[in-house]
Amino acid sequence: MKFNPYPFEKLRELLRYCKSQQEGINLSIGEPGFNAPESVVKSIQENASLIRYYPSLQNELIDSQINFVKQRFNVELQQEELIPTFGSREVLFNFPYFICINDKFIKNQSPCIAFPNPFYQIYEGTQLANRANVIYMPLNENNLFKPRLSKEELNKVDIVILNSPNNPTGQILGLHELVEWVKLSLEYNFILINDECYSEIYKDTPPPSLLEACLQVGNKTFKNNFVINSISKRLSTPGLRSGFIAGDKDILNQYRIFRTYIGISMPNTLQKASVIAWQEKEYAEFIRKKFATNLDMAKQLFSNVNIFPYTFYLWLNVKKDSTLIPKNMSSDTFFTKKLYEQTGHKVLPGSYLGRNGSGIDYVRIALTQEKEVIYKALQDIKKFIIIEW
Repeated sequence: MKFNPYPFEKLRELLRYCKSQQEGINLSIGEPGFNAPESVVKSIQENASLIRYYPSLQNELIDSQINFVKQRFNVELQQEELIPTFGSREVLFNFPYFICINDKFIKNQSPCIAFPNPFYQIYEGTQLANRANVIYMPLNENNLFKPRLSKEELNKVDIVILNSPNNPTGQILGLHELVEWVKLSLEYNFILINDECYSEIYKDTPPPSLLEACLQVGNKTFKNNFVINSISKRLSTPGLRSGFIAGDKDILNQYRIFRTYIGISMPNTLQKASVIAWQEKEYAEFIRKKFATNLDMAKQLFSNVNIFPYTFYLWLNVKKDSTLIPKNMSSDTFFTKKLYEQTGHKVLPGSYLGRNGSGIDYVRIALTQEKEVIYKALQDIKKFIIIEW
């Protein structure tokens, strides 16, 4: 078993000996550059003394997350159908692990996991940790950046991880497409997970949830289906580590017991703040509009690029004649290196997010700072492309 370095480690290595001509900003990471709401910060301050207690799951946190799902997706969940988690990364790693060690969920001798390519690297992490076979679902211009599986692959797969809205492309699966995935999960009996951590990043029309698709086809118990969400992007609070998994309660009841053994519990102080955070709508709308403004600026400056309205990333094609690229580099890594040297701005090579050549020739640019900062950086990048690239 060999885990690959995280993309940001590879980026640090790429730029280790580079010297930039001017100071730029870090556009490589999707960390919101806005303040967290004062109500959440105040709650942490007022309840700091609760760290003297062992964490115990508070029903009011479950209720606040259930209420969020009701208000946002018009889906009513029972308490048994949702488990609060310590952010989304831990559950994206250990929930598939829980599935893979249960023989009743596995069709063949070795588990098989499918996920989009390029991808959020934790998907690969859980696949490697489980020594599972992998099916990459390529996302490219030819398939409109939408994942698909063949009939042969559907017969093999035990877990499918979707990511809609998608990181890094910004594409979504419409409700009718999610409905088809729900039908496939029931017909071919596999566990279907949608990573919905970007569900609150949109310009005008909010994207649908897999939970809504389940109800559309009469899967009222959410059999085989799960969504994972986090408050990090919605409220500019990645450090709060507040998320949830929701879906099939028969499986979640078993997973809930499993979680007691792995020692992942949210401190009571953070639970109190999370209750307030999941109920916060006005500030969430304030953050959403900031991201939408930045996306509009990107569309204006890069009018020839297909930018989906469900993201705060610019997935930019920087393909260049291979004869002009150093032999040990690709277009995206060479672009990233030269851009940093010229402008000081850091972007993330798309090839660091994919395997088997997926993501190559693209860079991911995070539009997560104030609009004045983003506009200046995008102007610098456009000028660099025109003059240097």
